[in-house]
Amino acid sequence: MTELPRSDPDFSGTLAQDAEPQPLDRALRALLPGKSWGDVRRLITSGKVRVLGRTITDPTARVGAGAEIRIYMTAPEAGRSARLSKEAVIFVDTHLVVVDKPAGISTVPYEDERDTLDRQVRALLRRLPNAGRDAPLGVVQRLDKETTGLLVFARTLPAKRHLQQQLRAHSVKRRYLALAHGVVSNGVLRSRLVTDRGDGLRGSTKNPRLGRESVTHVTALEALSGATLIECRLETGRTHQIRIHLSEAGHPLLGERVYTRRYAGPVLEAPRVMLHATELGFLHPISGRAMHFTRPLPDDMSAVLRRLRSRCSPRE
Repeated sequence: MTELPRSDPDFSGTLAQDAEPQPLDRALRALLPGKSWGDVRRLITSGKVRVLGRTITDPTARVGAGAEIRIYMTAPEAGRSARLSKEAVIFVDTHLVVVDKPAGISTVPYEDERDTLDRQVRALLRRLPNAGRDAPLGVVQRLDKETTGLLVFARTLPAKRHLQQQLRAHSVKRRYLALAHGVVSNGVLRSRLVTDRGDGLRGSTKNPRLGRESVTHVTALEALSGATLIECRLETGRTHQIRIHLSEAGHPLLGERVYTRRYAGPVLEAPRVMLHATELGFLHPISGRAMHFTRPLPDDMSAVLRRLRSRCSPRE
């Protein structure tokens, strides 16, 4: 994850506490009345603007009440992903590698993306002593670009096949932490997911002959101001499964910008989709040994959680 600039910001402004959620470019132009729309958008897309401590490069990203916006003119150009540190590799042997994925990087190439996680991990392994053979990584699972946390790559074809078999058998333990809008109850979200639910987005269908069965187990961990800290355990692992299931249940994740068309409630501010793969467990594909890994919440998600906790009224 890119570190915060060490110098003081060139500009710092805070939105009013009663401000309505609005696109970042509009909010920044209101704070910088002397700047044109083009100037403001270039600042954002070039990676000079931070909201709640995180770089935002999408001018349409929504920001809300009390959001602190800072500009760092010396920040690195957006689009150049930070080189992974060796701490990002949680476990490695000749058969597999477990990685703590930062936000803002795709797991594998999408469209014209090149600086993706699989390539960065492979480059990092070349620099690590005793990391073993240099070969393309086998993709076993994926995390969305904005999602952080644990995932595993295979380093040999037999390891890839065995790990994929465990995923098909639903024996891989995958636990996520997320921040969702509203009061979320414990339950199991089950549907058949299709690539187009009728409005151009992935989603659920009631047609039993279409889509793929998708199951998400949800546990509410902590009630917050306008949101709930939840735990999600995947029984299946479809694309955007957690985001879709929570959105269709009326509780889109904080920072969600895609699956929110049907949400009528107040949107809470977050710099990205608040979803973190906190736990991963599986059997080693060669030795059969039980492997288990956990990672705490990243800094940006912890900051949003602290903010929501601070808004809660103390219980009498």
